[in-house]
Amino acid sequence: MTTLDSPPPGGARRSAVRGWLAVVAVTLGIFSLMTSELLPVGLLTPVGSDLDVSDGTAGLMVTVHGVVAAFSAPLVTVATGRFDRRLVLAVLVGTVGLANLASAYADSFALVLAARFLIGVSVGGFWSIAGGIALRLVPEHHVNRATAVVFAGVESASVLGVPTGTLIGDAAGWRTAFGAVGVLGLVALVCLVVLMPKVPAQRTITFGDLPRLLRRNSGVRLGILITFLLITGHFIAYTYVRPILTELAGIDGGLVSALLLTFGVAGLCGNFLAGWLVGRSVRGMVVGISVLLTTAVVLLAVVGAGLVDTVVLVVLWGLAYGSVPVTLQTWIRAAAPDAAEAAASMYVSMFNWAIALGALLGGFAVDGLGTSSVLWLGGGLAILAALAVAVTRKVDLFPARTAATTAHDVVRV
Repeated sequence: MTTLDSPPPGGARRSAVRGWLAVVAVTLGIFSLMTSELLPVGLLTPVGSDLDVSDGTAGLMVTVHGVVAAFSAPLVTVATGRFDRRLVLAVLVGTVGLANLASAYADSFALVLAARFLIGVSVGGFWSIAGGIALRLVPEHHVNRATAVVFAGVESASVLGVPTGTLIGDAAGWRTAFGAVGVLGLVALVCLVVLMPKVPAQRTITFGDLPRLLRRNSGVRLGILITFLLITGHFIAYTYVRPILTELAGIDGGLVSALLLTFGVAGLCGNFLAGWLVGRSVRGMVVGISVLLTTAVVLLAVVGAGLVDTVVLVVLWGLAYGSVPVTLQTWIRAAAPDAAEAAASMYVSMFNWAIALGALLGGFAVDGLGTSSVLWLGGGLAILAALAVAVTRKVDLFPARTAATTAHDVVRV
């Protein structure tokens, strides 16, 4: 999502084959990290039941991870500024693998949370470097495609990783699912060490860059606000999607993994659809996403039951959320074309703060107000994002580079 590095001279002379192998290794690392990040969503109830905690308390697995990742994004970025990027990425993904294996053998919820702390450190740090690493790996004319492949690891985790992990958890127990993701992380570690060349650090951001940019750039400020509203709203509800599906929609627990797979496929479609549409109007995309997400989650609360209705609404929800990362990243890059690293660092941090806060608020709501409350709260925050864009429609937020150019750079394959 942000990068410390800029492409060195002579980038066109890099080996395309070796560079693409390295890109695949980084993508596998991101896939394992994102699967680790979201796996508790699909296994919330089994983990809580086995370790004797409520669904709301079990949601701390997402909250702790999000808070730590929000801090670690800038901290790890600055702290590792002088180290080879291959070494840093390998250490971080290896930590994820070991933390998931520790979760699989944990005999208390406190130990699971300790493992989630380590995963949070790794996810925040990994994303702060990996998002732009393609610039250093492949020939210049391959950079756009390589960047898109790296980001595809995020949606692939939703489409394949989380549903598969949930299916394994339902069939063989949640510990087996966490263990499988741990092994995947160690495989990614080996691939990074073997396939990725040395990538010496070149430059880094400083902590002083962040508040300075936030004060001076209204486009970045609004982009950070929209990120907070949309991601918090989504995770207030999505963290508790299993009890939503089983308790409100009356879906059999064995079908949850299939519905999560449906959500993930819809999200992948939303990702590429957003890549096509966002160049026309990034503002319009934010409004459209907000309205669609709100509609889907509120109707889930209203409809209440029925497999067909639930599938349709899950698809709409997946389409909306799948469009979010490309759209928000496009906004941030277009708002600060001359300070992309500092702006993206704040975006990564806010994204993770929002995940943590959404899971935390959702936990309070589920335990105190009932399961349906998270759908109303999530929809309310999402529609506020649309209103925030609407009231600033006459303000020039993108001073230099067009949203179309930025979107092309990020998502074109």
